Amino acid sequence: MYLLTTCCAGGWKRFAEHPAAHEAARTLAQPCAWGDAGLLAWVLMPDHLHLLIQLEEQPLGRVMQQGKSRIAVAVQRIEQAPPPFWQPAFHDRALRSEEDIRRAARYLVANPLRAGLVDEIGAYPYWDAVWL
Repeated sequence: MYLLTTCCAGGWKRFAEHPAAHEAARTLAQPCAWGDAGLLAWVLMPDHLHLLIQLEEQPLGRVMQQGKSRIAVAVQRIEQAPPPFWQPAFHDRALRSEEDIRRAARYLVANPLRAGLVDEIGAYPYWDAVWL
């Protein structure tokens, strides 16, 4: 189980506008976007993405490459933005205990609230979690 963060190249706020954020969220929700990994929770921020993923067979780097690529292709179809889309690297943190997973999920879901994008978590449209 991993908590992952990946950022848009150059700090560009690619997901600040609804069409790009909506397309990215739609792509995120497709099971095929993450190979055989299970996407347990995610939140799409204006300039980055947080994920909570459970790996199966594919290595983490391959899962992230596949997911980031699918999102970039989908969003670039509607906004015609020049590459690069994502920063090449990502931050990962392995989660070992149930308490680590709960803490990571709470952190992830509350990100828009902490960033001042909304006054309550339910008002932010670009997130999901399997526990709902």
